[in-house]
Amino acid sequence: MDFDRELDARGLNCPLPILRTKKALSGMQSGQVLKVLATDPGAVKDFQSFSRQTGHELLSHAEANKEFTFFMRKK
Repeated sequence: MDFDRELDARGLNCPLPILRTKKALSGMQSGQVLKVLATDPGAVKDFQSFSRQTGHELLSHAEANKEFTFFMRKK
């Protein structure tokens, strides 16, 4: 998937991946896509909740080798 910016949140635990994602999205334009890499197992639920609460679209998420990849589109 094409993306405009990448955020490496691997090794960080809740709530840091979400806080860094929020900060990264604030510096982006509407419609741009952020790729986030994370290792916190709780990140899947956190990103789903974050998407619902903020209106930023969670385009997809995947897990491979205990690493999570999220793609979010800024509202």
